Amino acid sequence: SSVEGLFAPNSFLSKAFNADEYVEAGKIVHIPQAGAASKVEKNRTSLPATVKQRTDTDKTFELAAFTTDPVLIPDADKVELSYNKRESVLRQDKLALHEAVAKDFLFAWSPASDRVIETTGAPVDAYTPSATGRRKGLCRADILTLMTKFNSENIPQEGRYLLLDAQMYAQLLSDLTANENSAFLASADAQNGIIGKLFSFNVMMRSQATLYTADKAPKRWGESGAATDLAWHDQSVCRALGEVKAFEQEKAPDYYGDVYSFLVRAGGSIMRGDNAGVMALVGTATE
Repeated sequence: SSVEGLFAPNSFLSKAFNADEYVEAGKIVHIPQAGAASKVEKNRTSLPATVKQRTDTDKTFELAAFTTDPVLIPDADKVELSYNKRESVLRQDKLALHEAVAKDFLFAWSPASDRVIETTGAPVDAYTPSATGRRKGLCRADILTLMTKFNSENIPQEGRYLLLDAQMYAQLLSDLTANENSAFLASADAQNGIIGKLFSFNVMMRSQATLYTADKAPKRWGESGAATDLAWHDQSVCRALGEVKAFEQEKAPDYYGDVYSFLVRAGGSIMRGDNAGVMALVGTATE
C-alpha cells in the first residue's frame, strides 16, 4: 500500500480522532457534533420544566489530494542493476508522500493566535528556513504553563500529546534537572513514538513541527516563520483518509520502461470551533 505506515502507532498522526467513517465519496468529511448539554437544576420547584431542543452542528472539511510525480523505471535498469530498483524508488516516493501529508496535518491542527503560549527560555539563534535573529528557547516552565492551561480547561489527563521539533527538544532536555531527565527518558514508549512523559504530556519528536508568524498566525512549511511546538488532546483533533490509489503503466512503449505514481486523499482538522484542547508553543522573538 502506498500509505503503509501513514497512521502507524509511532506517528503523531495516529494520536487523533479517526474520522475515516465520516468520509463521503472519498473526498469530503462530515462529522456530526453534539450541542451543549442540558441544564441541570437541583430540587426543581417549577413544573412543567421548559423543553429545549439541542442545537447540533456539522464539522465539514475537504480532503486534500496528494500526488507524486510519475517516476520511470527504465527497462534496462530492471535487468542491469543488482538491487530491485523498482522497490527502492517507490519506497522513496512513499516516504515523500508521508512527509507532505504530515506537514499538511501540522498546519491543519495549528490553532489561532489566542491559543498560543510564548516560550520563556534562554535565547537561541533562529533556525527555521529564512528566519533571522534570536528566539527564546523552550524550557520546563513552558511545559508547566501548558499543563496548567489544559488543566484549567478540564482537558482529560489521559491522551495529551506534545510534538517537539528536534531543536526545541534539545533545549528542553538541557533545562531539565538530572532527576527530571532520568524520569522523562524512563517513561518513554518507543513502540508508540513516545520519547518520554512530562507534566501530563506524552512527548513526541520530529525534525520539524509547526511554524507561526510574528503575529502568531500558523504558517505552512516553505515559508519563513518562528519554530513552534504543538500540544493537543487526542479527541481534540481528527484525521481522515480518503482515496488511496497506485497508478502503474508497465512496458510503456514511449518510455521503454514502467511508469508509476501515487494518489492519496487525506485531511485533518481541529474538532471544536473554540480550539479547546489544542495549543501551540511559539518561539518568542528577542531583541
